[in-house]
Amino acid sequence: MGYFDTIYADPLLPSRAKAVYMYLHDRADKTRSCWPGINTIAADLHLSRTTVKRALADLVKRGYLKKEERFRPNGSHTSNLYILQ
Repeated sequence: MGYFDTIYADPLLPSRAKAVYMYLHDRADKTRSCWPGINTIAADLHLSRTTVKRALADLVKRGYLKKEERFRPNGSHTSNLYILQ
């Protein structure tokens, strides 16, 4: 429960970001990485896509999350890779 202390104690982190962080934490592998799509996160948490995008931006800005864009061989965008910090 170590991350709970940090996440909950941060008064500058909105509740939407806390919910998304917990969602990503529950889906992360041993390397603390996961790659759910924004639509999946939004549907599972009953949030809008815009709210999820804002939450992810909050997490990146506060240093809780690293986001890496991933691309297919043809150059089109695929899901992002999220790495919990």
